[in-house]
Amino acid sequence: MNDTLKKLSKTELKEFLDAKVQQYNNPKFIESDPIQIPHIFNKKEDIEISGFLTATIAWGNRKSIINNANKLMNLLDNAPSDFVMNHQETDLEKLQPFVHRTFNGNDCVQFIKSLKHIYKNHNGLESVFAKSSKNESLQTSISKFKTIFFEIEHLPRTQKHVSDPLKNSAAKRINMFLRWMVRNDNTGVDFGIWKNLSSSQLSCPLDVHSGNVARKLGLLNRKQNDAKALLELDTALRQLDPKDPVKYDFALFGLGVFEGF
Repeated sequence: MNDTLKKLSKTELKEFLDAKVQQYNNPKFIESDPIQIPHIFNKKEDIEISGFLTATIAWGNRKSIINNANKLMNLLDNAPSDFVMNHQETDLEKLQPFVHRTFNGNDCVQFIKSLKHIYKNHNGLESVFAKSSKNESLQTSISKFKTIFFEIEHLPRTQKHVSDPLKNSAAKRINMFLRWMVRNDNTGVDFGIWKNLSSSQLSCPLDVHSGNVARKLGLLNRKQNDAKALLELDTALRQLDPKDPVKYDFALFGLGVFEGF
């Protein structure tokens, strides 16, 4: 089947992938995905902050990502924006035991401080990404976001938890977070609450699953999942749908994770 799919014309490939988007881009997807965490909240800042923190730890086993993201929300009193903006130094102590893979309590405390800095001095997460998003891709914005995120005093070790596309990272987790915030899919999966950015600027959250499927479909040739591969995949997906290229993340991810394609 894989060889047959590789030989599909561009139109046939688009039809195949559009059908897969329809199959997976629906509310049922939320049940097994980390996106369920920001779906707990209604307030814009709660959705953004919970989404950003969840996306930050979104690597490894999906069940453990969801469990740990829930734990983190409990530590933030299930009111993430209130905690970020109004915490005292002593409130941060309870975050110290938190750990997900290499993201530990010290990193967690640093993230809360950096988020407070961004909301207090830079008008929030959306504003930081929107301010530097003058071109068709948000990869430069992600790099600038990292600079702003760490412009306060910080632990050097925590920098590794925010990717930099200008250092050849595919920045999978931040691209996923941006998809959640910017893309309005009319099905209730992605939020579409950031109005100052456009779906056409989004990039596919490139990981092992989406990368392998993209290669099997002939959308990607580069072997590593890095910034160069992301650019190649973005270019191919923008040809299929220039307005909403990242919708194909649902198809690639679904084929890889749910169908073992």
